[in-house]
Amino acid sequence: MTSDAPKKVGRAGRDLRAAITVGVSLVVLVLVSLFWIKDLFVAVAALALVVAALEIARALRTAGISVPLPPVLVGGVAMLVVGFYDDMDTAAAIMAITVIATMAWRLRSGSAGFVRDATAGVFLLSYLFLMGTFVMRMLAAEDGTWRVVAFILVTIASDIGGYAAGVLFGKHPMAPTISPKKSWEGFAGSMVASVAAGIAIVVLALEGPWWAGLVLGVAGVCLATLGDLCESLIKRDIGIKDMGDLLPGHGGLMDRLDSLIAVAPVAYLVMYLLV
Repeated sequence: MTSDAPKKVGRAGRDLRAAITVGVSLVVLVLVSLFWIKDLFVAVAALALVVAALEIARALRTAGISVPLPPVLVGGVAMLVVGFYDDMDTAAAIMAITVIATMAWRLRSGSAGFVRDATAGVFLLSYLFLMGTFVMRMLAAEDGTWRVVAFILVTIASDIGGYAAGVLFGKHPMAPTISPKKSWEGFAGSMVASVAAGIAIVVLALEGPWWAGLVLGVAGVCLATLGDLCESLIKRDIGIKDMGDLLPGHGGLMDRLDSLIAVAPVAYLVMYLLV
């Protein structure tokens, strides 16, 4: 017997029960892979970025853009693997080769739309896999597991703090033409939650100075917010609501990764320089 009762949807437009269930499940998967075998986390991260790339490519097709996916996916995954097992110099060389391979792959379809499609491929390679390579560099450090946890924690704290403050107190839109539900009150909630999480994780797990956690938290909020707004603008530009429907209560996987990929390089840099 099936129930026709409506799903519980929060003020921010999410199916709250599904969103929490999926969110907790993703966090458990990430933590298990991180603390069990680092190599498993590399595989999880690579799979997540491949799925996100497929979601974006499918969305771009609705706007008439055909991404040369095979070289982007192969080269992108190679960047992640080399970023963990070798170094950033080799990953950069693979990225350069992949850019050439992306243009070469697109040659087969002729000149019409060549710049558009090849540029979309390079965009996808940079937007997802280059950012992901910085996560691999964090993971490669001796205390890499906790560095990745710190990076993820400040980003999740920003999201949760912003969501809670926005739902409870949000009155002043931050960017009404891009993301109408994002408010300055929500941004303040993000800042408080992310800074608190940053200080706690840096001091307790990484044995770094509290002010490094403060910098990590502030940087995390700013980049997470920027990443979320940029993805919202991409979706508005091509006329879609979500990048996909893989995750109930969230949309596509890319809709959960938008903040993380934006925070990754600055989190790497903050911890590399200050912790």
